[in-house]
Amino acid sequence: MRSNLPVINVYKKKSIKPKQLVTQLLYGDSFKIIKKGRSWIKIKNNLDGYKGFIKKRNFPLNKKNTHKVYNIFANLYTKPNLKFKTKKKISFGSKIKITGKVNKFYKFDNLWIKKNDLKKIKYKSKDIFKNLNEFVGTKYIWGGKNFSGVDCSGLVQLFCNFNNKYCPRDSKDQISYFKRKVKLKNIRKNDLIFWKGHVAIAISNHQLIHAYGPLKKTMRMPIKKTIDRIYKTANLKVIGIRRIA
Repeated sequence: MRSNLPVINVYKKKSIKPKQLVTQLLYGDSFKIIKKGRSWIKIKNNLDGYKGFIKKRNFPLNKKNTHKVYNIFANLYTKPNLKFKTKKKISFGSKIKITGKVNKFYKFDNLWIKKNDLKKIKYKSKDIFKNLNEFVGTKYIWGGKNFSGVDCSGLVQLFCNFNNKYCPRDSKDQISYFKRKVKLKNIRKNDLIFWKGHVAIAISNHQLIHAYGPLKKTMRMPIKKTIDRIYKTANLKVIGIRRIA
């Protein structure tokens, strides 16, 4: 099956309480149904094997996607014309199958999207975290993975997955999965900095970007200032730095 909604919340338990939100499915993400209930479906995300519960509804069968959203979000249209913009948007990393073209618009699932919001499904950037700055200011949401709300490990996974690179969903699994260790004095752009329950992305040897829960948004901060702040406010030290590209 596949997601045909801009975002589908996936919960740890059959509850829509915010703290039960563990991840999200984006448009075009495929999944397997493990068990159906009256109001809920237990699923397994084909992308990372993550399991959880989603609200029950009818979902279409999976199909081979041809393109993915390149910008932080893409507006959707009912016709291939800027005058017919809908209120719907799909997020960075969402996947679609193109079935038609008119001028600078592509058709999918009876909707239209601008060509310049897309890249082909096999596209990979030389800089794995290219356009990461677009997420600065995005609201922090536990379990979030889209332009309206994201958490720290979701942000890392979004960019890895966009570049066709496997990445676990949670920071505790990411630090184990990425094996190449780096010392703080040798840190460089695109290295990942880990604390217990948190991860940040270095954008240089002295700056980072992270979805930071205590300040409720995605921020650009100095590395040293961040390390000092997290130690002072949460009594947590850096537990590892990993190089992924």
